[in-house]
Amino acid sequence: MPLISVSMRSGKPDAYKQAIFDGLYRALRETFSVPEDDQFMAITEHSEANFRYGATYGGINRSDDVIFVQISAMNTRTVDQKKALYRRIAELLGDDPGIRADDLFINLVEGARENWSLGRGLAQYA
Repeated sequence: MPLISVSMRSGKPDAYKQAIFDGLYRALRETFSVPEDDQFMAITEHSEANFRYGATYGGINRSDDVIFVQISAMNTRTVDQKKALYRRIAELLGDDPGIRADDLFINLVEGARENWSLGRGLAQYA
């Protein structure tokens, strides 16, 4: 049950943001086998003064269209699944809404199953 936070510069149209949601969800379904309707995502938009990135850090050439995608998930996936997820996100978001692979910064944060509550104050996976 991933929880996704996307940070980006403000100013993109709603259709662009919806395409990000759709691509992330599809990539998770295909590579992490998340169940249908397991969609918990938020996009936070920032002004130029409140959004900073290393334009060439790590040998990557980023533009002002860079997005940060942080995925919190249970620590149950293999390294190969994680690599497949990163690749698939880049493919899908490259197709729609047209995000360059260099403008896609992904961070996967993993935790134990007992660290999740889906609601009602219960630890459903513990």
